[in-house]
Parts: sequence; C-alpha cells; structure tokens
Amino acid sequence: MTRRLSIQSPLICIERSNIHGRGVFSLCNIAKDTKIIEYTGEKITSKEGDRRHQLQERKGVFYVFKLNQKWDIDGSKGGDARLINHSCNPNCEYMITQGKIWIRALRNIRTGEELTYNYFVTEQGRNPCKCGAKHCKGAM
Repeated sequence: MTRRLSIQSPLICIERSNIHGRGVFSLCNIAKDTKIIEYTGEKITSKEGDRRHQLQERKGVFYVFKLNQKWDIDGSKGGDARLINHSCNPNCEYMITQGKIWIRALRNIRTGEELTYNYFVTEQGRNPCKCGAKHCKGAM
C-alpha cells in the first residue's frame, strides 16, 4: 500500500500498519501536547452511539466516541483520525474541547512513528490487541 497524505493535517499520512490494516504516521517530529488532528464523523445521540458501538465491536472496529452525556461521534465515515490504531502504550490521547474531539501528542513523536491512543474499550477482552507494546494486555 502506498502512502497517502492527510487532507486534514499536514503532520500525518496514512500507510499500512503492523498493528492493524491502515494506520496514521507522522511526517515530521511532533512535539508533546501538539493537537494533531480532529476526530470527525456523524454526530449522533448517545443511545444511537451505544447501538452502533455494539454492531461495530462485533466486527472488531471501534469508531464511536463519547462526546458528552447526550452526544457521540461516529467516525466510521469520518476523517483520517478514525485510522489511528489502539495501543496499550500509546503516544497520543484524545481530548474533548469546545464540542470537538482532538488527538494530541502525549509525548514527543518521531518522524515515521505510527500514532496510537488507548481506546479504553469498556468490555475488555472481546477483541485481540495486536499493539505489540511491552506491557500489552493482549485483548481490548
């Protein structure tokens, strides 16, 4: 698979991942606390989000993000942030600010490094984790 530049962020590209399918990789060094990309998608009610999450989880994919008590974001048809893979030892985290979900660097990230964050799946153990981290939990 060839590299595809992100149209949402000049800091990243999409490439084949050793973790799962496609992944998001840094095109340059990214400093700790940098807001890298917004997690975008369809804004849906939390009730609909719970329904979709259950359907997606059966397929081993996780695109529904809890925005607040009332709303979720389903990134399944969203932007490039949906391709950021899970890791038990992530280099990114998500933050919710002013009604938007942002992915930001937890630490300095080197050029070419795959971006990851912890999905914090509530029903731990249903899907195998392939992050390869030193202290991988083995399932999410």
